[in-house]
Amino acid sequence: MSIEQQEEIKQRSYAEAMRYMSNAKETLQKARKEDNFYADKKYVRTACGTAYNGVLLAMDSYLELKGMELPKKKRRSIEFYTSNVAQLDGKLLKELNSAYDVLHLSGYYDGLQDARVIKAGFENAYDIIDHIKPNHVVEMPPAKQSILQRIYSLFF
Repeated sequence: MSIEQQEEIKQRSYAEAMRYMSNAKETLQKARKEDNFYADKKYVRTACGTAYNGVLLAMDSYLELKGMELPKKKRRSIEFYTSNVAQLDGKLLKELNSAYDVLHLSGYYDGLQDARVIKAGFENAYDIIDHIKPNHVVEMPPAKQSILQRIYSLFF
């Protein structure tokens, strides 16, 4: 794979993973934080699931960039990711395990509402996504943004 192809994969995947994280942060704001806890479990679960999907997008790209063949099926187990990442990067493996525990298990499945723990999970997600950050980040236009929203953003 050429350097140009790698940069193209990084650009596309990084932009998409960051879009997921942006959506997750937006959803998390709807959960209304009271002290150190979120008030609405539904929004926390949705935000954590979205952030974890951003992590999986980044992991797929990371493994592809490292020359690993991804299975054809779309749904891959956490064991697939951990066993392959363990061979490549121990620090990334720890970040992945932490993001899996916090975002997927505690946040998404259990609906954990502790804002400090969720924040740590989001930080792990950003650290993982940074592994595929391109050399020069090109701003992608927001997906599915209506013409009215674009016009509004020009004036305000």
